Amino acid sequence: MPNYRVNADAVKHAKKLIDDGKYDDETPWSEAAPSAQDANEEIDHDSFDDFARWHLAIDTDASEGTKGRYRFPYGDFATVNRAAVIHAKQRASQNGHDSIEKAADEVLQHLDRRRSS
Repeated sequence: MPNYRVNADAVKHAKKLIDDGKYDDETPWSEAAPSAQDANEEIDHDSFDDFARWHLAIDTDASEGTKGRYRFPYGDFATVNRAAVIHAKQRASQNGHDSIEKAADEVLQHLDRRRSS
């Protein structure tokens, strides 16, 4: 089983985006998920650090400087997608990644509080 740890910078980044109103609570993740080309452009335009901030987990067994090191995406490089966060939470739960599930739930609760205010 991969060795994942919570990407605390990503959780913080997601919450800031949510606080700034940069979230999508309508588009299904299957439609909003960025393509491989989108990911490459994000890395080329910004950096792997910026790419990493869009993923709730880091696979510590994967090499640094690779897309495979970052797991559980939560947005499209512009907005937090609620369906993506739900998907990340469910997938983490199904695979026994308790800390990642908790982080996704924290982001989801933050988003839902923002939506209801």
